[in-house]
Amino acid sequence: MTIRNIFAGIPADLPNELMQSLHEGKGVRIERIVSSGHASPEDFWYDQDEHEWVLLLQGAAGLAFEGEDKVHELWSGDCMLIPAHTRHRVAWTDADAVTIWLAIFHG
Repeated sequence: MTIRNIFAGIPADLPNELMQSLHEGKGVRIERIVSSGHASPEDFWYDQDEHEWVLLLQGAAGLAFEGEDKVHELWSGDCMLIPAHTRHRVAWTDADAVTIWLAIFHG
């Protein structure tokens, strides 16, 4: 058994969003995602084969969904399920603080 801290090992300089696999098993993948002012390119949409449950552990972010004008704001403690093949993008993340996501992908 190994104890790891989800808030440890975050680089001071984040030129790109940091995605790290924490666990992979049969039909599930858990990732830590660290952002600091990052956003998806304007013309990019995630379209994933798996459902994605996300929990914002720290910071703030906005998620945009194809076909919606509203950007969904997430703050520390907020979570949501993004069903498979729901096209979405990160509209913004807090530029003044580190945003830490826990993402669970499942079939």
